[in-house]
Amino acid sequence: MTAVIEVDHLTKRYRDTLALDDVSFSIEENTIYGLLGRNGAGKTTIMSILTAQNFATSGRVRVFGEAPYENARVLSRLCFVRESQRYPDDAQPRHALRMASLFFPHWDQSLADRLVDDFRVPMKRRIKKLSRGQLSAVGVIIGLASRAEITFFDEPYLGLDAVARQIFYDRLLEDYAEHPRTIVLSSHLIDEVSNLLERVLVVDEGRIVMDEETDRVRGRAATIVGDVATVDAFVAGREVIHREALGRVASVTVVGELTTGDRSALTAAGLDLEPVSLQQLIVRTTQATQHDRGGVR
Repeated sequence: MTAVIEVDHLTKRYRDTLALDDVSFSIEENTIYGLLGRNGAGKTTIMSILTAQNFATSGRVRVFGEAPYENARVLSRLCFVRESQRYPDDAQPRHALRMASLFFPHWDQSLADRLVDDFRVPMKRRIKKLSRGQLSAVGVIIGLASRAEITFFDEPYLGLDAVARQIFYDRLLEDYAEHPRTIVLSSHLIDEVSNLLERVLVVDEGRIVMDEETDRVRGRAATIVGDVATVDAFVAGREVIHREALGRVASVTVVGELTTGDRSALTAAGLDLEPVSLQQLIVRTTQATQHDRGGVR
């Protein structure tokens, strides 16, 4: 696969705050990435720097092999759908879509029209009068209809109800299948978007703590449940990222794929094996990382 984004030792400081701490990663073409992490982890800062809307303190960023800042060749191939996107006071959704159609060379008007109907966007209402969900829908429509070679969605679901979110997920997958491109999706609803993601980048306190294919992530942990002493004996020597106990029953999440022998031993010991969702794994991984660093700041 070809890397369309390369980030080397990227650091960003805001006065006394270290937003990104020596971050390095690459993003491959025609892949859907999840850029995941807690509020303030550094996700939006990364996307802002990659799209030349923010500056790095140090480090190197290349998009399509070039620095993105003041580079029309690069920027015309990107679309960044921000959660806090601003529009002129008198602008209407039809104006925003019209401007987008002029900027993005692969714009698909028929797709935009379909999405307007799907999300029931009032095209002649002023944008500042739209609901939170309707405003998010405008951004989603631009992001999908742009068919940009790299599209960043920063928390695109805000204000969308469950039906509208599912429409977004369905349309994204449908159009991606017909028109592959690189999509970077930032979201707090990890389990809801997990089936969309081919690879996950997890950011925690300004550092990359996970960069893996989603299928490999799903199989890298399991939760063992049963008698405290029996569970403790089974997990001895394994990497534990989460532990809960209630009376004589313990629930322990361990990292590492379980062998056929491990599973037979669990059954023989009367222990239960529970799968770990992508969201649980990421939450517990970041909790473990924070513990290793001496607690949450």
